[in-house]
Amino acid sequence: MNQLELLSDALTYIEQHLTDSIKTSDIAAGCYCSKSTLEKLFRCINNITIHDYIQRRKMSLAARELIYSPNKTILEVALQFGYGSHESFTRSFEQIWHCKPSEYRRSARYYNLYPRLLCPLKIGDDYMNMRKQVDISELYDLLQERKDCYFICCDIMGMIPINEIARAAGDLAIIEAMNRLYDAAEAEDVIFRIGGDEFAILTGSTDPEYAKQIADTIASHNKETFHYAGQDIPLSLYTSVVKLDNTKKYSQVFTSLHTTIQENKQ
Repeated sequence: MNQLELLSDALTYIEQHLTDSIKTSDIAAGCYCSKSTLEKLFRCINNITIHDYIQRRKMSLAARELIYSPNKTILEVALQFGYGSHESFTRSFEQIWHCKPSEYRRSARYYNLYPRLLCPLKIGDDYMNMRKQVDISELYDLLQERKDCYFICCDIMGMIPINEIARAAGDLAIIEAMNRLYDAAEAEDVIFRIGGDEFAILTGSTDPEYAKQIADTIASHNKETFHYAGQDIPLSLYTSVVKLDNTKKYSQVFTSLHTTIQENKQ
């Protein structure tokens, strides 16, 4: 089994067991490899530990349950995702969303903060320079329905310096960025995280001026700050508008959105 096959198997195993109390040793056993080999490969390619990735995926799905299953108690959601108590679940949730589950539920807004990772697109044999991929299946399916509708693509400016302050500062920057998209969009517009610090809004409109207005609203908040550990950190986003042919293949949609972002940054 080569490294990409091993990574693919590990990501599949994780997704299938997100409601269990899984450990890295469980994943390694399920993939027939050593724990140390899997940990090293996962962090090298995805720049995150397996433990941290699992926690982020669990809390993204748990947040969805909090919003879309209002009759479930927070303890029921905790148990659903393998947590033995309200307290342990709340600690984990706060680490990712920077608020308590009860506060998040009252906000009544959901977006997939940490989408499922997929195997990167292989470019030569250099694993460090492969293009990272996240699951955009929901976006792709929606694009098939919304012919000629526009996208607003966004990317955080200067994400590396923010991450250098602290990883938690980078996590807050992602949340702040997605909140700005959420505030600018209308009810039928759908927000997706399509990469590390890259996002897309698929509108329900075929009017380019409508999409441009959303992009301008997002950009109008550039240089506004968010608060982390006693610091006010400015946050700005690149924005661009594009319409994609809904006959494109899945991989072409992913590449086209990222190409639009990169071209706008130049």
